[in-house]
Amino acid sequence: MRKTIFVLSGLFLALGVTAFRMLPAYQLFDRDGNIVAYEELLATAAEADVVLFGELHNNSMVHWLQRQLTEDLAHGQRPLVLGAEMFETDDQLLLDEFLGGVILEKDFEKESKLWPNYATDYKPMVTTAKEEGLPFIGTNVPRRYAALVSRQGLEALNDLPTEAQALCAPLPITIDYELPSYKAMIEMMGDHMGGMDPRFFVQAQALKDATMADRILAYWEPGTTFLHYNGTYHSKDFEGISWYLKQTNPDLKIVTIHSVEQASLAQCEEEYKGTAHFVLAVPENMSKSY
Repeated sequence: MRKTIFVLSGLFLALGVTAFRMLPAYQLFDRDGNIVAYEELLATAAEADVVLFGELHNNSMVHWLQRQLTEDLAHGQRPLVLGAEMFETDDQLLLDEFLGGVILEKDFEKESKLWPNYATDYKPMVTTAKEEGLPFIGTNVPRRYAALVSRQGLEALNDLPTEAQALCAPLPITIDYELPSYKAMIEMMGDHMGGMDPRFFVQAQALKDATMADRILAYWEPGTTFLHYNGTYHSKDFEGISWYLKQTNPDLKIVTIHSVEQASLAQCEEEYKGTAHFVLAVPENMSKSY
């Protein structure tokens, strides 16, 4: 045994420090760019009314941390409600039927408008909801209505039947075109709209943000935590969903998480400081689900 220890010690010395090199898979920072532990994120989220987890849709590490946070909050003190951009409001009946044991999983997956990476990235959270008896809310506006608005503007929604309008945020929808995220969209589109009004593109985005906020508020109750999964642009800089939530309920305690990719995790890059309560940084070469 002693000889084995000597051999291993000699091997480690020969390899040098590389034998003990640790490669972090993620790093959390607060809004000021200070490194924080996962436990701080969990403790803060556990006391929040709404947690907006801004994700990178195809990043495997981000989805792993989503799953971890979901499971930890599910075993916390406050009742938990889950919701996601990846399910649209007209999917709610299917979600309820599956979670309630009315329909089989294969029928749920066959009839729902699932994203291509559902099996690897979102199914674990839906499974947690079923196992823990948690509500799971489809919050996003049906994409056909967002597409309609991007072509014709919000006014087009007025011609929809009542049943269709009920799947969207209540009309009329207020839009602040001076919000940096919306201004950036207009500037980005520029002359690439083929003669269409670039504001229609912003209106389609606002329709999504407003609808997600409306559904979160519809299912949130005082004393509960609503954990919502959405793309980073829908909650970055405390805009998007967060802005609409605050318009309705200014006292709502909202915690935002902004996911980014960085070459180094040693420190938070300047452009990401202040974008959220927590910045989740992952390596640029992290595995992608698609």
